[in-house]
Parts: sequence; structure tokens; C-alpha cells
Amino acid sequence: MIASETWRGKRFAVLGLARSGRATVAALTASGAEVTAWDASEEARSRVSGATLADPLDIDLAGFDAVVVSPGVPLNRHPIAHHAAKAGVPIIGDIELFAQARGELPPHKVVGITGTNGKSTTTALVRHIVETAGKPVLMGGNIGLPILEQEPLPAGGVYVLELSSYQIDLTRSLDCEVAVLLNITPDHLDRYDGFEAYAAAKARLFAMQSPEHDAVIGIGDTPSYEVARSLSSRGEHLTKIAPGVCMDQSRWPSLQGPHNAQNALAAIAVCEALGLSREAIDAGLESFGGLPHRMERVATVGEVLYVNDSKATNPTSAAPALMAFANIHWILGGQAKTDDLDPCRPGFANVRQAYTIGEAEARFADLLSPDMPVSRCGTLRDAVSHAAGNARPGETVLLSPACASFDQFRDYEERGEIFRELVGGLE
Repeated sequence: MIASETWRGKRFAVLGLARSGRATVAALTASGAEVTAWDASEEARSRVSGATLADPLDIDLAGFDAVVVSPGVPLNRHPIAHHAAKAGVPIIGDIELFAQARGELPPHKVVGITGTNGKSTTTALVRHIVETAGKPVLMGGNIGLPILEQEPLPAGGVYVLELSSYQIDLTRSLDCEVAVLLNITPDHLDRYDGFEAYAAAKARLFAMQSPEHDAVIGIGDTPSYEVARSLSSRGEHLTKIAPGVCMDQSRWPSLQGPHNAQNALAAIAVCEALGLSREAIDAGLESFGGLPHRMERVATVGEVLYVNDSKATNPTSAAPALMAFANIHWILGGQAKTDDLDPCRPGFANVRQAYTIGEAEARFADLLSPDMPVSRCGTLRDAVSHAAGNARPGETVLLSPACASFDQFRDYEERGEIFRELVGGLE
């Protein structure tokens, strides 16, 4: 794990004990810090050792050095924000702890990648290219790998961090050698005072960065373009990724579709900033295997392709899959984040039929019925069954929900895994 003498003798409260929270407790206690930890789940609390178990809302936080919260804690609604502020104690996250520990790590570089959509693919792609080039590399952050539980890299290593807006909110001193903003579209607005506040959270990644370090920014939307414009003084240390660039993606089987062209361009710019050769970058692009639950080709059954895009949890992230395939039987629905499906509209012509599920079943059926045949299926099982019955050879059954999963599933991963199992039952 990553530990630091910086934390020795200090006092921390840790709120939220899922994987990143447990890694935080382990790193702090191993460093000689005094830790008080809490989670609403008794099971989560039972998996923690070395810390005092107490709800930080029930104790006097005066004298604590920080409250470390999970990114999932909604600071705009949770009372911990007021309680910590009253005691004059900062609220931070595990990425800020990593930033504090960097001075004791062997010489290295950090790549921070944010954006509403595409950041997981770009993070995994950069990691793969760097690894293919023979350099020590780790990825962590929002991609599901707590950075503090990783073993430190040797000298010359590269840490590639996927950063959500929540994680950036909890970070104060992360100076990335390369910082990436892919795009900004409406998402997570229940956590922010409007879209402008959400966009400002993304932009903070660059405010923490030294001006001589590299910024890579997609300029396909107005908020991202404005961030790029604000950094124009960086000159050659600013790379802008314009939308609609034509590229030959035929040699990159796991990077199909216009959205992946943008992800690839961003990854290329990052790896060039890291000093990798064009030959190494090309080799990484060609051998990249893609991510689970993101346009994942699960199986071909009866000459019908089944694609798991469960990670598409909003309409903007679902739109690329509709543009990447033809003759689609589209399974969508769940816990809606927006009231419309407008970002998906350019791909409607590729959809043969839609199958709606979850809380959004009726609303999405009403939205789509003027443009395509729609079956209201309710559950993923029924949707897969109906789609499999209707699809013809050469067509595609696509799970790209455009919704969060929490109405029927633990998370998007469980939703995608169940889709895989259902498809496996068709073979």
C-alpha cells in the first residue's frame, strides 16, 4: 500500500468504508495515524481493523486533521459538511491523501483523467499503452481501484487516475503532470447547484496543476471549450481535441465509433506528453482489449451480436453505441438521470426496435414510440428474451441503458453481468 510519514501522529475521521474507505483506513493506520472510522453498514464496519469505530457526527471533531469521506457521500445534503466546518476541519478524499504522499514516492508522473463520458476507457487505454511501452504503470481512482491500496511504483512509473467530479471536489493539491478533460455534459446534477457548478468542479483539475504541465482537453462542448480557452497561455502545453476528426480505426478492434476516436486521440496526446514513441503508441492502440460493460461484445448467438454497454448510465454515454452499430435491438431504462433522450437521437435511425425496463420503462417508451417500435418489458430478463426472439442474423442486441441501475441492480456492473448470464443462456 501507499503510506506516508506525513500522516504519522495525525488524527483522521474516515466516513464510508467501501473499498476505497477500507484502503484509506489501512494506509493511514500503517502510517501511524490515529483513525476513527464509520459506515452506516454494520457489515462494512466489521471489515475494518486498526481504527476506532464511531460516527463522526457523534464526536467532537476539534483537533482532527481531516475528515476523509467516500466520493459517494453527498456533501450538499449530508450533515458531515456542516459538522466538520463548525470544527474547522477540512473534508478530503483518498486522492488528496495520495497527493500528500507523492513526495515520499520514487520519482514518477501522474495522469489525471476526467470528463462526463469516456474517462474509464481513456484511463484503461493510457495504462495499456504505457504498459505496452515497457514502463511501470498503475491505474486507480474512479475506475474502481483505490490508489492507496496499490504498491508504490519504482522510479519512472506512471499513475493513471480516473477522476470523477466528486473526487476532484475532495482534492486540493493534486498536481498532475498530464491532466485530461474529455467532455462536460449534464450529469450528477443532484449533487450540484446547477450545471455550471458541475462544470466548475471538472475545471478544478487544471486549477491544481502547475502551468508548465500538460493539459489535454476535448473541445466538443461549450464548457470544455471555455476551460481550454482559459488555459490558452500554456501554448504548447495545451492540446485541444476537436470533434469529428476522421481516423482510420480499422486496426483498433476495441475502439470503434466516433466517441472512441476522441478517446484514442486524447490517449495519444497523453502518451506523447509522457514521451512515448509513436511506434509504442500504435502497438498499444492495436492490442487494447477494451473494458467490461463498455460496448463489450459478449457473444454472437444465431448470427446475432450481443453487446453489453451497461456502463452507459446517461443518454450522452449511450449515444455512441447507437452510432457504432446498425440494425439495433436497444434495451434501455432504469433510474433516469434526465427527462429526455435527445443526445441519443442521432442514432435512432440505427434502431430496429427498443425494449424499455425499470423505473423509466413507461417514460422512455412514450418518448421513443413516435420514432421506432417499442416493447415495454419491465425487467432485463424479459427484454433479452423479447429482443432475442425478434433479432435476425446480422443484427445487434444492445444493452445501453442510458440510466443508472439502482432501481433493480446493485450497480451497472451487476446489470452487465446479469446481461452476460442471460445471453449465455441463449447459446
